[in-house]
Amino acid sequence: MQRLPVASVLVLSFLLIPVRFHCQSKNADASPAQPATAGNDTANPTPAQVIPAHAPHMSKQTRYQIIRDFETQVVYARATFPMGSRGLVLKNGITTPSGQDLQQMLALWGPSIRPGDPAQISFVRIRDNYIHFDLNGGPIHRKKWYEHIEVSGTGGAPVPVSQGQSTDNPHGSYLDLYFDKYVPEMSAAQLRALLYTVLDFNARNKEQAYLDTVPPKVKEAILAHHVLVGMNTEMVVHAKGRAPKKVREKDGETEYEEWIYGEPPQDVDFVRIIGDEVVRVETMKVGGQKIVRTEKEVILDKPNKDTDAKKDDQDRPANAPTLRRPGEAPEDVPKPTPSDGASPVPVATPPTVPQPPGNDPGPGGLVDRH
Repeated sequence: MQRLPVASVLVLSFLLIPVRFHCQSKNADASPAQPATAGNDTANPTPAQVIPAHAPHMSKQTRYQIIRDFETQVVYARATFPMGSRGLVLKNGITTPSGQDLQQMLALWGPSIRPGDPAQISFVRIRDNYIHFDLNGGPIHRKKWYEHIEVSGTGGAPVPVSQGQSTDNPHGSYLDLYFDKYVPEMSAAQLRALLYTVLDFNARNKEQAYLDTVPPKVKEAILAHHVLVGMNTEMVVHAKGRAPKKVREKDGETEYEEWIYGEPPQDVDFVRIIGDEVVRVETMKVGGQKIVRTEKEVILDKPNKDTDAKKDDQDRPANAPTLRRPGEAPEDVPKPTPSDGASPVPVATPPTVPQPPGNDPGPGGLVDRH
């Protein structure tokens, strides 16, 4: 066996080292660490979980790309948006208002977008530390370019070309996505992951988007077209559809609705609803067997009216408006006439206002000018 000279071996070794180092570098660059996306580890992703740490400020080119990708896009809502001038704020995976505050707004103004409803992103604006999304036109009507044009009228006063436009849009809402310090550099996929808490970009239809917002037990019941005691009316509609027949009855002082599904000779379901909650489900089988369920099978979050009333009393300011005179005690306020005919507390006669000379009122309080 012929041996190579030592000098030749050393030369070959130095030639192979750069090739090996280049291969290792190429393999390392081929699989960089990927950020988390929607639906991987958490249903409420935060910017720290989706965007790499110490990401720079969003560039102008990325801003244009985000606006082009998201404006006019149709999504499905995963949260309830209230109607009115106040929308939702999303920061670190938490949505506000929520809980009782959101329920009070819904009771006052009504919902603009419900979970599962399709919505269109009509306007996107990127600020210093948040991104603003208008949904279904937003809560305020935005003027078109031609609505800013004015022409001089006959009297010289400017007259807008487009008149009669309403400045309010009661059907739209908005979403503000906040960041801790500034809007960082991110891709469109990363932004969709952050918005997954309230907006679903992957749902194929309204039903799929709605099922992702309800508890697992309710989801299974809806897929099986089964009504549970404790569901709300929207869940019943998704499970059984709109009732072909409704009957309004009264049990003592309690009013309720009976939603009837099916007709003989098939099974017939009688779903009793009080307010917005299913309290009783009665099923009449084909063979004559009757099954009645009244025990609550699912518990949903509902606002506490007693707590809300106490909170309103506590929030009432000390100097709230009143009809009492300064220094007057509550017990001195005139009260209405009782049912027993007793006379009310007499009201003090106001002092006589002095009149200027020559204007003394005559009989009946009229001024005698003759």
